[in-house]
Amino acid sequence: MKMQQKWSMAFDRRFMPASFRTSGNGEYISTVVPGHLRPGMAVCDIGGGKRPLIAKDVKDRLGLKVVGLDIDADELMRAPDGLYDETICADITEYEGNGQADLVICQAVLEHVANTEKALRSIASCLKSGGLALLFVPSRNAAYARLNLILPDSWKKWIIRKVMPGSAHMRGFKAYYDRCTPRQFRAMADRCGFEVEEVKCYFISSYFSHFFPLYVLWRCWMRLFYLCNGENAAETFTMVLRRR
Repeated sequence: MKMQQKWSMAFDRRFMPASFRTSGNGEYISTVVPGHLRPGMAVCDIGGGKRPLIAKDVKDRLGLKVVGLDIDADELMRAPDGLYDETICADITEYEGNGQADLVICQAVLEHVANTEKALRSIASCLKSGGLALLFVPSRNAAYARLNLILPDSWKKWIIRKVMPGSAHMRGFKAYYDRCTPRQFRAMADRCGFEVEEVKCYFISSYFSHFFPLYVLWRCWMRLFYLCNGENAAETFTMVLRRR
């Protein structure tokens, strides 16, 4: 399995441009969120559950107030002590915020809601005027997303056990990928009271790297798909939105 992954990564280094080798999730965690944190901010972490994105030392050093909002109360209760100043158990598509947050962070959550536009309106309600929402979203057009939408659950669990055995224990949440493409998010953001400040698209994921022949076919498809559809061919994307 590890050899297959090595071959896959070697193929990328040899044949894929650097822009196709950047991990969207990695860049969101290491660059996007840290780059927008400021001292004294009120931050709402949506869907962070038991794994809040902001580390305790960063929170303390910057004097942040962090509110955790998640649909699962048990997940919130399992977060390490001191990472949340307040927790809210709520469905983000139904929640009405108080407009007090300077920053909302939302990592790989919106693909799991049935109505993404309602979720964006709720996110807007959490923010002050001029506040920022930092979103990381797996795209509906990604190959793994399409498979997730059409395959029965029993097939998906079997595939995960076979090709990603280290992830077999992970809890899954139903994914809808409702309008989860960069172009559709731009349009929804405008309707929900946001200005789009930045969009970054990413064209890699690890799902097929465990089987080298399939990985090569997928990467060739990615290049062709990008030539035809541009940013909408993205596997994942980040979006920085400013509340009007």
